[in-house]
Amino acid sequence: MSQLGQIASDSALQNPQALQARACPDNRRILPSYRTIISALSVGQILVWAILYYGFASFVLPMQRDMGWSQPDIMGAFTLGLMVWGLATYAVGAAIDRGRGRAVLTGGALLGAVGCALWSQAHSLPLLYAAWAVLGLAMAMTLYEPAFMEITKRFPERYRQGITTLTLVGGFASTLSFPAVAWLQARLGWRPALLVMALTLLLVAPLHAWVLRGAWKRPRAAGAAPAEVTQDQATLREAMQGSTFWLLTAAFTFYIFAISTIWSHLMPAFESRGLTQTEAVAVMVWFGPAQVAGRFAFLWLGRALNQRTLGLAVFALFPVSLALFALGREPAVLLAFAVLFGVANGLITIVRSNIVPDFYGREHVGRIGGAMSGIALCTRAAAPFLAAWVLVGLGGYTGLLWGLVGMGVVSFGLFALARRPASRASPR
Repeated sequence: MSQLGQIASDSALQNPQALQARACPDNRRILPSYRTIISALSVGQILVWAILYYGFASFVLPMQRDMGWSQPDIMGAFTLGLMVWGLATYAVGAAIDRGRGRAVLTGGALLGAVGCALWSQAHSLPLLYAAWAVLGLAMAMTLYEPAFMEITKRFPERYRQGITTLTLVGGFASTLSFPAVAWLQARLGWRPALLVMALTLLLVAPLHAWVLRGAWKRPRAAGAAPAEVTQDQATLREAMQGSTFWLLTAAFTFYIFAISTIWSHLMPAFESRGLTQTEAVAVMVWFGPAQVAGRFAFLWLGRALNQRTLGLAVFALFPVSLALFALGREPAVLLAFAVLFGVANGLITIVRSNIVPDFYGREHVGRIGGAMSGIALCTRAAAPFLAAWVLVGLGGYTGLLWGLVGMGVVSFGLFALARRPASRASPR
């Protein structure tokens, strides 16, 4: 080896970053930046939420008119989709732990397109249910959690800010969905509108494929501390052996059951409070702004806040908001309910996505978070029907609302009992 070559070799050995650049000179140029990934995933999230989750409600009445199906029959398809979502969550998380996040998010958007196309051709209930089984799997592969897990893996020092940004943008999905779907239906009809939605998801798929290329592990900035200690990473089995996992799972399960019940029975509950449809809508329009405002506040003021402290505040807000709903008939009280409910609903997503890596590390965040969320999401599917049976026994919404207040208090108590596992270091 020449003297010049020896000097270059020694220099590279003393500078690992230079060696990496020589081995893969285009690596930094071709890998999308943090900002690019967060921006692209944000666009994807607002579209998949608007189409896959919020879009369903806008098609119930057109399907009833055209096909003569009953509302319970149509709701059953959506319930099946929610159940598939919950059951598939663990498998999706495990795939992301194995480094397949790009395939998961890209494939989920493609499956969503297939599901919408099948739905557009549903002339029988079995085909409608088959379409929603596919759409349930698409929801599990695209809605929030997979994107959160992938961000957590890729950016250990900045994942909290990225997750908050995604939820902030995603909070506008309902605002986009209802008027956009109504416009499409008015001009094209409900079946062509579904085909337009399928085409939109076909555009999301290559966006995910493009932005998520490349490996998780990127060079840290000079002087940056490692995000976690390697031996401090809990496996799913280790997590499930401790009480903290089950306390958190139970807390989120009770919370999601209660919030799913509220969403599905909101209009009849407002009617029981003596509000007209116009008055109810005037209250409901505050949910979205309050949800986004809560996330904005966290983005700018609460990023250094301990996740457990934030969680306690959110779990406390929820039963307080429901108590106002149970008590209130005056506009000011119901407005306070809408604001507190919206803030809690906006921040719970951030708490749920951050608490797992905060308590257990990032190495197995997909499996642990998937198992925890899967149990809770299955209750979301069952909540509307179980609440309907409870409603018959209680004879009115006042009793049901107070029961949900009690459920909110229980979820707060369970979350308060959940402590950081002893093996985990204190948060930075």
